[in-house]
Amino acid sequence: MDAVPTTTNPPPARSWRLWSVWGVGVAAYVLSVTNRTSLSAVGVDAAVRFDADASTLSMFAVIQLAVYGAMQIPVGVLLDRFGARPIITAGMLLMAVGQLVMAFAPDVGTAILARMLLGAGDAAIFPSVLRVVAVWFPERQAPFMVQLTGLVGQAGQILAILPIAALLHATSWTVAFGSLAGLGVLFTVLTFAVIRNHPPDRDADVSVDTETGAMHAVTSQADFRVSFRKSWGHPGTRLAFWSHFATPFSGTAFILLWGFPFLTVGMGLTPAMASLIFTVYVVCAMAAGPIIGAISSRHPTRRSRMLVLPIIAVQAAAWLVVIAWPGPSPLWLLFALAIALSTGGPASMIGFDHARTFNPKHRLSTASGIVNVGGFLAALLAILFIGIAMDAQGAGTPETYSLDAFRVAFLTQAPLWAIGAAFIVWERRRTRVHLGLDEPRSRRRDRNRP
Repeated sequence: MDAVPTTTNPPPARSWRLWSVWGVGVAAYVLSVTNRTSLSAVGVDAAVRFDADASTLSMFAVIQLAVYGAMQIPVGVLLDRFGARPIITAGMLLMAVGQLVMAFAPDVGTAILARMLLGAGDAAIFPSVLRVVAVWFPERQAPFMVQLTGLVGQAGQILAILPIAALLHATSWTVAFGSLAGLGVLFTVLTFAVIRNHPPDRDADVSVDTETGAMHAVTSQADFRVSFRKSWGHPGTRLAFWSHFATPFSGTAFILLWGFPFLTVGMGLTPAMASLIFTVYVVCAMAAGPIIGAISSRHPTRRSRMLVLPIIAVQAAAWLVVIAWPGPSPLWLLFALAIALSTGGPASMIGFDHARTFNPKHRLSTASGIVNVGGFLAALLAILFIGIAMDAQGAGTPETYSLDAFRVAFLTQAPLWAIGAAFIVWERRRTRVHLGLDEPRSRRRDRNRP
């Protein structure tokens, strides 16, 4: 599987076509984020509807994220083989079916099946949009466009927090989730009609060297073992994986499932105030994206020390202050927690910068899939650990939730931060040695011997 030089140098795609393809792709990503977080503001409603304890409620999100994570590498291989159009279309259709099943689910088992379908469909969307960015935009624009894609996608969380919850409480469970299914059908048609694997003036996906203007047609084979082995074998990919593992999981667990019960039942806030804190989280994440992206682009060899590790420390410190605060935390501290957690999503995008930097185009989607597994594996574990900790304290249902139980449960995030940070430090060192930026320790020891 090689990049084959071409002799032509076709002109760039027309601007309107480029932006319409990206626009539909990013709108599909917004809907996928809305679907992903559709239980965030209605977790208590779900617990009541399905008579679910904390561990069972966690399983809705855990299984969804497990399927999402398990699908990332296969989706990446399929993207490298077939391109973005068929994969993103199939993903939208799966999410539509999943929300339709959720709308009429009579029991926990059916609801879990719905979340599995949702996770499988969701897994296809963001990697497909990254593929669109990589193929349609010049490489010099790619870091900015990746951050912009992630930034716009955050709006999907606001849709899940406010309109979906309001629609459910104004109508019914079936109407709310059925409406999401209808939007999924609409975007299935729209993505198939608008998205294209590559610009119309090319007959293949291409890699463009922006320094020389040379273009290379990319061919690929769906060989899982080869793509995975070569991508994972580079320490830069592993650094990207652990960066994506350690930065976003706390915010994901908070926004996806446990934040709303914690704020309303644990802290005693009104649903409106809890929604405002969620909105601040989303808005700050959107604001942080360009700033973190600019710093990342300006200091590509110091991203871990300047951004990733400090952001992990800020999130952990914010949680420790909230947990240690005597009694319910003041509003300013809860807003500060939301702001701290909001940096995790934009920081996790640095992982995709690493993947794009250290992998050739024909393995880009496979490498991005590996990276994406990291964050959702950590989120899966965080959500599961919190639910288990709540049940272990006898606080497994909305009637028994308590602030003290939530405090202990949220402490289970600490080992995930510690493991992630340790591996970031380790793989950063190995990446720098691999790139020739640092010498191996053995060579330095030999040189320093008398």
